[in-house]
Order: sequence, then structure tokens, then C-alpha cells
Amino acid sequence: MDRVRDLFVFSCYTGISFTDMNDLTKDNVWNGLDGQKWLFTSKNKTKAKVKIPLLDKALEILEKYDKHPMTEITQSLLPVITNVKVNLYLKEVADLCDIKKNLTFHMARHTFATTVTLSNGVPIETVSKLLGHTKIATTQIYARVLEDKLSQDMSELSRKLRNWKPNV
Repeated sequence: MDRVRDLFVFSCYTGISFTDMNDLTKDNVWNGLDGQKWLFTSKNKTKAKVKIPLLDKALEILEKYDKHPMTEITQSLLPVITNVKVNLYLKEVADLCDIKKNLTFHMARHTFATTVTLSNGVPIETVSKLLGHTKIATTQIYARVLEDKLSQDMSELSRKLRNWKPNV
């Protein structure tokens, strides 16, 4: 369950799909132009190239499994487990936490798109690239605007307009 949690959280912070995550090796981690660690990979489904800057929580998980016996044997970046097993354990986690929703691995990708990126002001075009979508319309499925984000954005606009002074 510890590994399943880590895989789920890794996807929450990278947006990577289960299938693509299982294909990752150390060769997929590079230093970006900004000097930070990035994942460079291709999506299995579309073959689209994806470059994902690694947030701190994702890096912590990678460090945890860097010399792990399971990743050493498989040469994978993270411990490999089947999608069926992952979703089975996620159901168990949901039961233990009294979560009424059917918890699935794909929810991690959804969380990345909505809660981690869009709700924190990352433009939908950027989120689309990070998710490896070839069309913005695909990303818009994830982009249900949350009321608190609407309120926050409009409050910020209101503040800017109150302080705005026209150039004369």
C-alpha cells in the first residue's frame, strides 16, 4: 500500500498516466534548461513528446526508490505493479479512509490537472503540454473551473482595477 500511495502521489504531482509511468527509467530524468530535474518521455497512447518539470514531492518519491531493490532489478524509475493491483489497493485505501468515491489511479492525473495546476494559475495551454494532449479540447475536460478559483481570480481583478490609473 505504501508503494501504491507513492505511485498515486507521483502522478498527482506529474500528471503522468499509469502506463507511461511504468515505462520510466533513469534515462527519462534530465536536467532542464533551468538546471532543475525534468522527466522527458513519450506518451504510449499518442507518441507525443512530454517534458515535465519535477516538483519537490515527485523528486522525494524518486529519491525514495533510487536504490530500491525492486527498481534495481527492473531498471525502472519507480516500482512496477499492475494497474489492476493498484486500483484494487486504492479501493482498500478508500475504504480505510471512508472515501465514498470509486478511487482509481486515473484520479491522480485528474488531480494534477485540476488541483495542482489549473487551480494554482497554471495556464491551460501549459497543462495541456504537460499532460501530452495534442488538442486543448482534450485538456478542457479537466478544466472545470472551481468556484473558489473563480472568486479568487475575480477578487484579484477587482483589486487591480481599484488601483488602476490611466496613462495620461
